[in-house]
Amino acid sequence: MRKDQHKSISTDGETAHGRWDCPQLVPTEEILIPVGEIKPITLKARNLPQPQSGQRGYECVLNIQGAIHRVPALRFNSSSVQCQNSSYQYDGMDISNLAVDFAVVWNGNFIIDNPQDLKVHLYKCAAQRDSCGLCLKADRKFECGWCSGEHRCTLRQHCTVPSSLWLDWSSHNVKCSNPQITEILTVSGPPEGGTRVTIHGVNLGLDFSEIAHHVQVAGVPCTPLPGDYIIAEQIVCEMGHALVGTTSGPVRLCIGECKPEFMTKSHQQYTFVNPSVMSLNPIRGPESGGTMVTITGHYLGAGSSVAVYLGNQTCEFYGRSMNEIVCVSPPSSNGLGPVPVSVSVDRAHVDNSLQFEYIDDPRVQRIEPEWSIASGHTPLTITGFNLDVIQEPRIRVKFNGKESVNVCKAVNTTTLTCLAPSLTTDYRPGLDTVERPDEFGFVFNNVQSLLIYNDTKFIYYPNPTFELLSPTGVLDQKPGSPIILKGKNLCPPASGGAKLNYTVLIGETPCAVTVSETQLLCEPPNLTGQHKVMVHVGGMVFSPGSVSVISDSLLTLPAIISIAAGGSLLLIIVIIVLIAYKRKSRENDLTLKRLQMQMDNLESRVALECKEAFAELQTDINELTSDLDRSGIPYLDYRTYAMRVLFPGIEDHPVLRELEVQGNGQQHVEKALKLFAQLINNKVFLLTFIRTLELQRSFSMRDRGNVASLIMTGLQGRLETESVAEKMLTNWFAFLLHKFLKECAGEPLFMLYCAIKQQMEKGPIDAITGEARYSLSEDKLIRQQIEYKTLILNCVNPDNENSPEIPVKVLNCDTITQVKEKILDAIYKNVPYSQRPRAVDMDLEWRQGRIARVVLQDEDITTKIEGDWKRLNTLMHYQVSDRSVVALVPKQTSSYNIPASASISRTSISRYDSSFRYTGSPDSLRSRAPMITPDLESGVKVWHLVKNHDHGDQKEGDRGSKMVSEIYLTRLLATKGTLQKFVDDLFETLFSTVHRGSALPLAIKYMFDFLDEQADRHSIHDTDVRHTWKSNCLPLRFWVNVIKNPQFVFDIHKGSITDACLSVVAQTFMDSCSTSEHRLGKDSPSNKLLYAKDIPSYKSWVERYYADIAKLPAISDQDMNAYLAEQSRLHAVEFNMLSALNEIYSYVSKYSEELIGALEQDEQARRQRLSYKVEQLINAMSIES
Repeated sequence: MRKDQHKSISTDGETAHGRWDCPQLVPTEEILIPVGEIKPITLKARNLPQPQSGQRGYECVLNIQGAIHRVPALRFNSSSVQCQNSSYQYDGMDISNLAVDFAVVWNGNFIIDNPQDLKVHLYKCAAQRDSCGLCLKADRKFECGWCSGEHRCTLRQHCTVPSSLWLDWSSHNVKCSNPQITEILTVSGPPEGGTRVTIHGVNLGLDFSEIAHHVQVAGVPCTPLPGDYIIAEQIVCEMGHALVGTTSGPVRLCIGECKPEFMTKSHQQYTFVNPSVMSLNPIRGPESGGTMVTITGHYLGAGSSVAVYLGNQTCEFYGRSMNEIVCVSPPSSNGLGPVPVSVSVDRAHVDNSLQFEYIDDPRVQRIEPEWSIASGHTPLTITGFNLDVIQEPRIRVKFNGKESVNVCKAVNTTTLTCLAPSLTTDYRPGLDTVERPDEFGFVFNNVQSLLIYNDTKFIYYPNPTFELLSPTGVLDQKPGSPIILKGKNLCPPASGGAKLNYTVLIGETPCAVTVSETQLLCEPPNLTGQHKVMVHVGGMVFSPGSVSVISDSLLTLPAIISIAAGGSLLLIIVIIVLIAYKRKSRENDLTLKRLQMQMDNLESRVALECKEAFAELQTDINELTSDLDRSGIPYLDYRTYAMRVLFPGIEDHPVLRELEVQGNGQQHVEKALKLFAQLINNKVFLLTFIRTLELQRSFSMRDRGNVASLIMTGLQGRLETESVAEKMLTNWFAFLLHKFLKECAGEPLFMLYCAIKQQMEKGPIDAITGEARYSLSEDKLIRQQIEYKTLILNCVNPDNENSPEIPVKVLNCDTITQVKEKILDAIYKNVPYSQRPRAVDMDLEWRQGRIARVVLQDEDITTKIEGDWKRLNTLMHYQVSDRSVVALVPKQTSSYNIPASASISRTSISRYDSSFRYTGSPDSLRSRAPMITPDLESGVKVWHLVKNHDHGDQKEGDRGSKMVSEIYLTRLLATKGTLQKFVDDLFETLFSTVHRGSALPLAIKYMFDFLDEQADRHSIHDTDVRHTWKSNCLPLRFWVNVIKNPQFVFDIHKGSITDACLSVVAQTFMDSCSTSEHRLGKDSPSNKLLYAKDIPSYKSWVERYYADIAKLPAISDQDMNAYLAEQSRLHAVEFNMLSALNEIYSYVSKYSEELIGALEQDEQARRQRLSYKVEQLINAMSIES
């Protein structure tokens, strides 16, 4: 069908209908035309139209390399057309066969369809066939042959030499002479053979059979491989075993028969070598494999193939050179441990004794900080195990289906430093979007388990954004003026101490930067002219514009002369006045100077302290949260808890033991005490007994607490007794709120204790006075500037010295005992305090090298004594450096410290002078305890960080310190801000009726309803009175006691500074429960000022708490008694009732006359004959005594 017009075409009386009726060319045999040959092209067709009068005939149109050739064509009939005789050419000898597009056209522009896309193939025999072998290798359809006389590939008719010198496939026994070897690819191999040698050349046979048995390499038969043979061009053969003594030689081969014209040899020599292995690097790798292992040696690049096995598994080949092989370790099939390394080069097995060790896959424990910005490239510190075995560690994130990777670098076996990956390259968040990646992990060779690391809450904060310096982009500045860059998200609100690291360049020069939430303050270098400003942070680079620093305009010469003249005149006048004044007031001037110096000194100290305090306040409040390890809260058991609340300070109380009576009166005493138990359970007797005791002048406050506690233990089996609610609230609540403490209130209390302890230990604590840099208590605040530095000590694990050392944070100003306590806290952080070793029972060893060890102590022969002051030894005193290795060992009993000679620097030895005396053999290099300097010398006073000025030796020059000491009170505010969250959490839990999985204890609701009933009964409607009753009943009697003494609830140790801080929190708690308004002034206690803004909020919590309790459904007496009976049943066996009754009886015995008298005066007591029963009890007990 015509392709350019849609008209029906008239054929031999027929009309075209449908596709098959269209004029079209039909397939014929391939059209091959040699270049330069004059030949017609005959084509088969269908439905060719007959040109009418006035119409043009047929043409063949060929497009050869862009040139159009038109050749007249002759239509034989409707099914045949022929392009007339013509010759064709194309350029170049690099194409042997060119497929040419062509078309048959009639009447000038009507194109006959070519549905099969038939092409004309033009070819040149000589193109790319410059040898006999390549010529005869050509497809026989081209009819090419080798014209020997002319040494070219051509058609037969173009070869002018006799037919005997013409070679083609019709010739008899066709074979190309003059083979040549142009190159051999493998030029060395082991004598054991198996090496595949690749031979390239010319005329290397026209069939594999011609070369199958005629190849030798260096005199050794080499068997050709049919699969790799390329006719005439390439032979690949496999080497046989070489005889001993064979060294090298060329490749020799014959084509068919070994006549001179069919033989050749190579110019290159093949050499036999013996590969050897020397070393392996690295010698260990992770169990999951993926380690790039490099084997070095000699002749490892020889031969055609190598195989490396680690144990029985293949080490995947990666590459090699003459002196090394690189392969990738597979995953271990036999777990951890060393495996032998075997190396083969072709058939040669290389002897070696190398081993590769599989170790545990790397593990990641912690990532600090757990955040970055969207552009990434902020530094991260990865802590874990075996992190140095990964050769190219990388860190990855995946977000919205796109993965981003960044590089890491191993610092040591436990630490990696990484650059955070960017969230995505095209990330464009909203202004305040915080994103969490879909996946976060590490690319550690083949370690699949860390590709997705789920033990982190890594988040991305939005990129910082900056405003332009000015609308024009250029900011005019005076020299020295600070440059302020305004922006958003400059300080991500992340926990921990990590901050973004900003670099600001003015031109090429960096400037000092101060960062706040919304601006960068840049103190520029001394520059003039216009400079571009660049801000670098993480992976982000931004230019807010340029600054133009303009120096002050120059004054004109007349102006300068006028100013100089006026200035000189003024100067002369001033000098005259000063001289006159100086003569009159020299003495006053000296006084003024002294005052000025003092004021300058005071001002600089105040400024420095304020600046430090401000910096501390900027510290992120949640910094502690990440450090607290809450794997388990060490609650005390019920009995220990009750004993610490009831009888604080008494460990082994009689109520914990069976009653023991001397002699044979045990049964009688027990019988008498059972009678006493009936009396104690009598409400009338109990009330009379308690009132009688309280009326006695000799009945002390301590006695009152003791009797209350003893009665509570005696009544443990009957908690529902009414009198308990009236007299012994604290102990009653102590018993009934124990479950609530464990399930709910204990956690925030323990967190507060941990937070206070950790925050206090971040700064210096005076071991003698208990004062600390961080404190909530003004009385326990160090009011001096103490220089200190944080150190990391690597402590040997006491359970397994071969396991990784435990890093412990200490201060260089800590005493040795303080260091021991911090180490014990780190090692035994999940062990209750009572089950840990005591610091006094342990020695601290400083280990330097494998055998050099020094025992460090608070006092020894190196302790500094100045005058009558002796200073406790610190890490700074011993010059212990960061990352030193220490160990806690059981205390030694020897009396001298014998450090190894290598353990102390020369300067240290000169300081210690000749105090050390070495005794014993060199084998006993374990150091002994130092000799303690006696403290009994008259007047010697021990100090640590600050001297106790009560001794009256404060120097006159210290008065300035006293004047400025109040400025250190800002530290109270910094500490309070850091601990605020933990105080809030505790108060919120205690003043809330809704808790996680725990209802409000029945005792609280029952007691508060009881108080409301009593108020109603006595017509007391003043809400303040009711509020005060409830506060005195529960928060001020029970909770304050628990907050001040967390050791009643947990198995912990409470230091003096922690105690002081908890007292401040307890006082705040008490103030929150008060209804009276405390008017604040400059003379108010610091703890009241500290929480002044918070107490109104806490008071509203208390009021809401009391109101919420009142709204809860009432508890019936029946339900309460059932609850109390259940509690009694659970704990009835915790204390020995008879022992408790025996202790109470001592008070009956002591005040018997007063008690009997009171019982005889009471009407109900007389009715129940209680005085008679008491006399009976006294008689029964006195008989036995």
